[in-house]
Amino acid sequence: MLAKIYLIAISASFLLFGAWSIVDPIGMTARMGVEVSGLSGAFEMRGVYGGVSLGAGLLCLAGAMRTAVEKPALFFLVAFMGGYVIGRTASLVAGDSASVYSWGFAGFEAVAGLIAALLLFRKA
Repeated sequence: MLAKIYLIAISASFLLFGAWSIVDPIGMTARMGVEVSGLSGAFEMRGVYGGVSLGAGLLCLAGAMRTAVEKPALFFLVAFMGGYVIGRTASLVAGDSASVYSWGFAGFEAVAGLIAALLLFRKA
């Protein structure tokens, strides 16, 4: 039951972020201090942040609704959020800096991945 509640909550966050990223990709990235330019800038942000987030949200929602999809959805979250943590750690090692907003995302990703790992371990 706890995993289902978690998957619903994380699904809502992915779906909201994905929708925001599709509706206003330039405004979304500007909030993080990222300037998007070039011919494909908004196209890529809508796809990478918007579309991928919507897909992730739907997978998590499916995991909450169907027991057969629950473990795959949790495993996805461990891998997906873990990938973000790895990338952001590499960025820190490279000497990059980030805005407070970006640090908030980094914290969310680390905690979300850890919770998913704990729930997945509990299901094993």
